[in-house]
Amino acid sequence: MQPHGGTPQKIALPNIRHVLAVASGKGGVGKSTVATNLAMALQTQGQRVGLMDADIYGPSVPRMLGVPHVINQETTPLPLIRYGIKLMSMGFLVNPSQPVIWRGPMVHKAVSDFLVRLDWGELDFLVIDLPPGTGDAQITLSQTAPLTGALIVTMPQEVSLTVALRGLEMFRQVRVPVLGVVENMSYFVGEDGKRYDIFGTGGGKKLRK
Repeated sequence: MQPHGGTPQKIALPNIRHVLAVASGKGGVGKSTVATNLAMALQTQGQRVGLMDADIYGPSVPRMLGVPHVINQETTPLPLIRYGIKLMSMGFLVNPSQPVIWRGPMVHKAVSDFLVRLDWGELDFLVIDLPPGTGDAQITLSQTAPLTGALIVTMPQEVSLTVALRGLEMFRQVRVPVLGVVENMSYFVGEDGKRYDIFGTGGGKKLRK
C-alpha cells in the first residue's frame, strides 16, 4: 500500500536500533560472505545481531552458517539462532534443489513478512543481505525498510564497478546513506609470500569517488 504521494510507507521496526543493507550490482562478488562476516564481527563485539537473507531466488546464508537444510518450524521457531545471531532465509523454507518461481509482488511480500512478522526481539543491528542488482525487490526494500545505511560490495574489475555504481546510485536516489565500499577478491598471497593482484586493484577507491 502506498500513500497519496506515491512513496511506499516505511516499515516500523521499533525494537531494532540499526538496519544495515549489504548490496552489490551483480552476483558472485561475495556479498553474502561480507554480510555474514559483518554480522559475525558485530556479534563478537557484544552486539545483538540479526541476519536476514533477502535473496529469495538464491539464498546463500544458510549454507554459510551451517544450516543447509529446510527447518521444521513446528520444532524450531524462526528466526533461527546460530552462533548467537538470529537468522532468517528462504533457504530455511524451501529445499535447495527446488527453484523459487515467484513474481515481484510475492517476493516483496516474503521479504516484508521476514521483517515484520518474525519476532526478532531486541536487536542492535539487523544486517540485510540484499539480492544482487537493482530490481523491484531491492528498490522496494530500500524504500520501505528503515535503513540506517548500506554497504556496496564489488570486485576491482571495471565490469563489476560499472554495475556496482548502479547500486550505489540507487541508494543515493532513495536517500539511504552509503557507509562504505568493500572491494572483494582483489588479490591473494602465494606460498612465496608475494601478493598477486589477480583481478586488479583500486576498484573500491574508484567507486568511492
